[in-house]
Amino acid sequence: MAPTALTREQLRADVADALGEDPADIPEDENLVDYGLDSVRLMSLLQRWRRDHAAQVGEVAYADLAGKPALEEWSALLGVSGASAA
Repeated sequence: MAPTALTREQLRADVADALGEDPADIPEDENLVDYGLDSVRLMSLLQRWRRDHAAQVGEVAYADLAGKPALEEWSALLGVSGASAA
């Protein structure tokens, strides 16, 4: 399977799935820890993105994502494309 680009919609959907939430309920600018994101879920998300979008995600560190746990911050760090689903 050819690698696909990680989009904002996919980023939001992956985070929502990890949190057991509806993607529409995940805001762009709020701290995802307040929505239940913990270190294990974050590491699982990062591993998934490295596996599925290695060229795009590259060497983004766990600490970079943990330090700024919001979709808008992650979009910039991960080189995410596409319009916001907000």
